[in-house]
Amino acid sequence: MKKDPISLGLGERAISRNPEDVLVAYGLGSCLGISMIDPLTRISGLIHVVLPTAANGIIPSDAISHKYVDSGIENLLAAMIKEGANKNRLIVRLVGGANMLISPGMTNSFDIGTRNIETAHKTLQRLNMTIATEEVGGHTGRTVHVYVADSRVTVRVIGEKERDI
Repeated sequence: MKKDPISLGLGERAISRNPEDVLVAYGLGSCLGISMIDPLTRISGLIHVVLPTAANGIIPSDAISHKYVDSGIENLLAAMIKEGANKNRLIVRLVGGANMLISPGMTNSFDIGTRNIETAHKTLQRLNMTIATEEVGGHTGRTVHVYVADSRVTVRVIGEKERDI
């Protein structure tokens, strides 16, 4: 019997080395799905981040900060290393960051998607990590799947077929 995918809601993280697992973040609009995969150990991780940073940089104590791009990336990286992944082997992919609210005269401060992408780039650069692939921006929602068995990452845009990235 086929296992159900591990679905990540807003601000959630999943890490797996079980080849039967598929990690998925559905309907990413301005949110980002950020995956990290160590191809040698087959450890795969995915976070579904919502906002670039916490207000005033203060993360609520009741929240493990996977909700925010900057702290989410740092926490995913730390958890991946704790599981046995090697930072230098990690393959990072970004999906999402669309500008879903489009109207004349809209300022960039409302363009959360672009801000999420910029924060991800800055955070990964600061951590000396490169992005292998990204499918970001635009005005369309996307779904990302991480297939643990073969370290594959796919993206599906509404109305299109799922494809590898």
